[in-house]
Amino acid sequence: MVDTVQMKITPMSITNIKLATNNAGGDGIAQLRLWQLISPALPIGGYACSQGLEYAVEAGWVNNEKEMQAWIAGMLGHVHQQLDLPVLARLYRAWCTGDIETVQHWNDYLLAARETSELLQEDCQLGRALAVLLRDLDCKNLAVLNKDELALATALAAAAAEWGISINLLAQAYLWIWTENQIAAAIKLIPLGQTAGQRILYAISGLLSDVVAQALIVSDEEIGQSAMALAIASSRHESQHTRIFRS
Repeated sequence: MVDTVQMKITPMSITNIKLATNNAGGDGIAQLRLWQLISPALPIGGYACSQGLEYAVEAGWVNNEKEMQAWIAGMLGHVHQQLDLPVLARLYRAWCTGDIETVQHWNDYLLAARETSELLQEDCQLGRALAVLLRDLDCKNLAVLNKDELALATALAAAAAEWGISINLLAQAYLWIWTENQIAAAIKLIPLGQTAGQRILYAISGLLSDVVAQALIVSDEEIGQSAMALAIASSRHESQHTRIFRS
């Protein structure tokens, strides 16, 4: 149902996006803060979301390890590479420069791009939960943003900009969080064994750097996802008779 992501990097016509890539590349507190953000123990509720995967399994679109790996790779290429990560980069740059109006613009843009009510609710719930946690951890960036609907990417970018985490590492972390959650859901739904899940994670992790590289050269005009299977699966999941995930 979903094409796998193409890894060839090609130049874009509008690529003048200068983002900080400085003080989180090695050891230090910034790297430890990044680990905290990607920890499965982070209490934001991502484990309760499958992002349409539950319906995809129910419908027979995803039945085994190979198909699950293809599903993840397709979503990385058609959704995250073209929508989530380019917007994440713009949110990060806006937080770094204190441009709250631009933060609000891209936050609203990302939420408006969610194609179903479940995907929108999921993003808002995760973003809200992370924002509450970050404010408790004294993240000053979020104190200046008065938004009831906050995307997860907005909250992550706020923390990364304040804690000195580079955009490259933040983008890889964003993909890692999503990929781990998808694999955890697949282990329960297909079901897959734990070892099969680790094989998928190992294979997919080799793609993440290229997905990030592609995403960071996407221009404003090129931002937008194309994943009809995700939209269909998510919309049908809303009325699925038996389900264990919120999305």
